[in-house]
Amino acid sequence: MAKKAKGNRIQVIMECTEHKTSGMPGTSRYITTKNSTERMELKKYNPILRKMTVHKEIK
Repeated sequence: MAKKAKGNRIQVIMECTEHKTSGMPGTSRYITTKNSTERMELKKYNPILRKMTVHKEIK
């Protein structure tokens, strides 16, 4: 059986805010979906910094 569509969900990219200011090479990004038009902020694990950090939605 085929899966049902999840409605009008938009795929977004989340990027770490602390990693940009740390000056370390690389990036921490996650891909997720949302169903609203507001910008998202989530606490996710950053494997380079080895801690939980705030990830904000980018374009």
